[in-house]
Amino acid sequence: MFGKRPSFRNPWAWVPTLYYAQGIPYVVVMLVSVIMYKRMGISNADIAFYTSLLYLPWAIKPLWSPFVDIFKTKRLWIVIMQFIVGLGLAGVAFTIPLPNFLQYTLAFFLLLAFSSATHDIAADGFYMLGLSEHDQAFFVGIRSTFYRLSMITGQGLLIILAGYFETHSGLPPAVIDVTVNPEVKTEQVFLPDSISNFSAEGELKVVANSSSVTLNTKKRSKSEVDSIVHLVQIKNIQNGFYNTKDGQPKLPILKINPADYSKLVGNISIISFALSSQPEAGQDYVVNFDRDGGDKSIAILEGTRFLFNKANWNKPALVVIQVDPKLKTETSAVFKAISGNIPWAWSMTFLILVGLFILFFIYHYFILPYPVKDGPAVKDASVSVGREFIRTFALFFKKKEILLIITFLLIYRFGEAQLVKLASPFLLDPREVGGLGLTTGEVGFVYGTVGIIALTLGGLTGGFLAARDGLKKWIWWMFAAINIPHILYIYLAFAQPENFVIINLCVAGEQFGYGFGFTAYMLYMIYVSEGEFKTSHYAICTGFMALSMMIPGIFAGMIQEALGYPNFFIWILLTMIPGFFITRMLKIDPEFGKKKIEAK
Repeated sequence: MFGKRPSFRNPWAWVPTLYYAQGIPYVVVMLVSVIMYKRMGISNADIAFYTSLLYLPWAIKPLWSPFVDIFKTKRLWIVIMQFIVGLGLAGVAFTIPLPNFLQYTLAFFLLLAFSSATHDIAADGFYMLGLSEHDQAFFVGIRSTFYRLSMITGQGLLIILAGYFETHSGLPPAVIDVTVNPEVKTEQVFLPDSISNFSAEGELKVVANSSSVTLNTKKRSKSEVDSIVHLVQIKNIQNGFYNTKDGQPKLPILKINPADYSKLVGNISIISFALSSQPEAGQDYVVNFDRDGGDKSIAILEGTRFLFNKANWNKPALVVIQVDPKLKTETSAVFKAISGNIPWAWSMTFLILVGLFILFFIYHYFILPYPVKDGPAVKDASVSVGREFIRTFALFFKKKEILLIITFLLIYRFGEAQLVKLASPFLLDPREVGGLGLTTGEVGFVYGTVGIIALTLGGLTGGFLAARDGLKKWIWWMFAAINIPHILYIYLAFAQPENFVIINLCVAGEQFGYGFGFTAYMLYMIYVSEGEFKTSHYAICTGFMALSMMIPGIFAGMIQEALGYPNFFIWILLTMIPGFFITRMLKIDPEFGKKKIEAK
């Protein structure tokens, strides 16, 4: 009874978990690592440089995809890669507290990146082997949904979890409520020399000069704000708050352009805090200042990480907060000065991820089916592996109408690739320069909530219809859905509506169209990958998919600056014309994606 290996299992039992597991390592390496390194005191330059290099395995994964086809089964590759991902996460967790944590954790993140990219190759191949064409079409929206959920987990839940550990592992924090009210009187910004509301007795904790701050929406000149920020930087450096293992950083030089005297930016205020009593000799406390909730239109302009010790415990650490200049209504946010055990907090977060991937490994080891076609592409030991490796690429580029296929892969999202780079700047830019003048918090809601919901619904709808009627029937309509809703951005650019509901509806319409239309792109990659090396060929297709977003995006900003927002969105709409003819030229089996009724 236990010896028989099922060649089929209900896809609901493994497709959602497989693609949820696929997304977690990516978001950990590319996004969570950035926040972790920032909390650990690594400079922005080093963070940007090293984490950008970590993307390399995903960029070049088509180069080693034939090995996944040639050796063993996709099922085995999946469970082994999930086990290795677990080992990589454990490596990060155990090396975070070490003195040379940057080198060690980067090595394990690189292991995570390569194993995750290999997992992507195997999972996508297994998806094609373990499902019928109909189920592949139906579940394409499901798999995208759970992949997006993994992104939300990484960007949201994991960061919240690490923040919880930070808050509950060190000194009691200082909580500051910040309120913005257009009606309050403008106050002079001053730099405090001391913290007035603490005594050097009792429990060691972080204390703020005030538990609440109120400021109005009146704008200030950029020159004034830059000068105040410069003074804050000097004070914090002189007091030793910005010290690193390399010592005290150099004092910054203030540079003000003549135009900055007339340029207006958001109002600012200074928050100060210190320790309540003197720490023991040799004991350092790192205090991180961050938002704990509320409107993102109130942001930190200067001061996020401070080093306290016996020499500076009672000196005021200074933070500059700034109001979004487009904010016109009353709002609030809560900030915290937290002195948690940062290495311990992030180690615990990664150990929880280790436990999660142990569960994934065990679950998929027992639950994943054993598709009949899942086997090594090279079964004859006498066949040269090198020759088969080369043949894998040769067969892809020998496919019938390969130039048409590649052109379609590169041009299908040509307009969307440009829009995605400028959509948020358009929403944020002032109305005077053609934007909609939304605040950061409003843009976060539009894209982070409304947009995600619409995108997911579009993907699910596309998968259902393609599974019911086949890809051929819907591919042109899906191409139209991913391009024609750009008209909504043309309307927004010309009308510049102030009604927030209308803006949300327009963005939701465009995102629904993108989710719906992207279904055809995913299914077409599956369709053209059919054959002897479908796993490798699908990976090659994803390489062209990455290029299709990268190349147009490079030039999008320059085109927008030359044309302005209204004409830029018209340009984006017009770029669908070549794709219209390319899509009409595609030859697709009318039955691909439909449910086939087997004769009994």
